[in-house]
Amino acid sequence: MRLALYEPDIPQNTGALLRLGACLGVPLDIIEPCGFLLDDRRLRRAGMDYLASAEVARHSSWRAFQARNDSRLILLTTKAEMRYTDFAFDASDTLLVGRESAGVPEAVHRAAAARLVVPMQPGMRSINVALAAAMVLGEALRQTGRFPNSGNHED
Repeated sequence: MRLALYEPDIPQNTGALLRLGACLGVPLDIIEPCGFLLDDRRLRRAGMDYLASAEVARHSSWRAFQARNDSRLILLTTKAEMRYTDFAFDASDTLLVGRESAGVPEAVHRAAAARLVVPMQPGMRSINVALAAAMVLGEALRQTGRFPNSGNHED
């Protein structure tokens, strides 16, 4: 299982997703260009001390990412019909989230093996990309039995 970020705009969301990946043992792919510098202080603040534990692959473009990705690509988008809870995930899937400001272009939609939506109340535009990714990744890990078994719980 991998999580891919398509041209992220907001460093705080990227930092939160890097932290999520580090905590859950899920590698992240960052597809550039980003709307910020990857050493941005807001990214570091959101990721805290977890950034050093995150497994990250940077790709200079969508084309460069495609050349290296050999897994099934699952796009999270508000333009999908299928709910993520109705989808059968595979342990080798790559979950892709789009830019906070613009989603992904049509070519990326076409490249996805599946497009999934997080159901929302009528009239709502979208859930924060980091929150939507966390929801879907949690379900994907649950279905595939890939949650870490550390037994380390802080109260």
